[in-house]
Amino acid sequence: MIACDLGSNTIRFVEIDCKSKKRVREFEKIVKTAEGIKSSRVIGDEAKQRIFEAINEASKIFDFSKGLKAVTTEALRFAKNADEFLSEIKRRFGIEFEIIDGKKEAFYTNVAVKNIIDTKSYILVDIGGGSTEVSFVDGNEIVSDSFDLGIVTIVEEYGLKDLKKGINKKISLIKERFKGYEKPPFLVATSGTPTTIASYLQGMDYNSYDYKKINCYLLSLRKVQKVKNDLIFMDKSDRKRWVGVGREDLIVAGIEIFEELMKVFDFMECIVVDDSLREGIALFNC
Repeated sequence: MIACDLGSNTIRFVEIDCKSKKRVREFEKIVKTAEGIKSSRVIGDEAKQRIFEAINEASKIFDFSKGLKAVTTEALRFAKNADEFLSEIKRRFGIEFEIIDGKKEAFYTNVAVKNIIDTKSYILVDIGGGSTEVSFVDGNEIVSDSFDLGIVTIVEEYGLKDLKKGINKKISLIKERFKGYEKPPFLVATSGTPTTIASYLQGMDYNSYDYKKINCYLLSLRKVQKVKNDLIFMDKSDRKRWVGVGREDLIVAGIEIFEELMKVFDFMECIVVDDSLREGIALFNC
């Protein structure tokens, strides 16, 4: 089964073997879908072109006739030209994207996480380019919500100067939403920010990244803060090597969000999982 997740910053494809529940092949590319969207309310022409090019590259890797489930998230939920843009993708590539809401996004992501970790009770955080999903999971019971706190959109809305102020304002809404919930024993984090931190700490740059070394990596708050400081004082070209082209100006914002989430939920350690929305979609549709 092949799945595609067109996110607010990255487009990700994966093929899962439904018998073994393991990856066969994968592809991802930074496309900055949400670039400029807070002010324009549209997917811009440059972002469209990057997405078209990425889908074209993926079409040379995957046989979409085997079955493809494609979804898209916050940027397309917000964009006024979403229907027009997705119709153009369908016309060009024959791929029909479904715009899913935050709760469905959290549900699919949790399907992937449950396939990896051996624990029933945890908080799951998924920091995206346009939104952040938080779920309290206890067995088959999930309470989740989506928040207007994305790595791309927070930088565009507040700029680097007022970034901390903007993050704290939005984090307070998350804290209020889950006020009174009993704290589970574990915090689990998926998406590009925690996986990039875990990769960096193991000496893997963007090109040598290996998801098998990321799944179930135990990450401490102290190490999160160390990596943030390393990246802040790193030369921009070196930062590109470690986090990928297109992420170099956004990664610190992602780490700031991640750090505050760990603090607000009172965790000194977090389990990092690479498998997320695209894997969950594939597994659910196997």
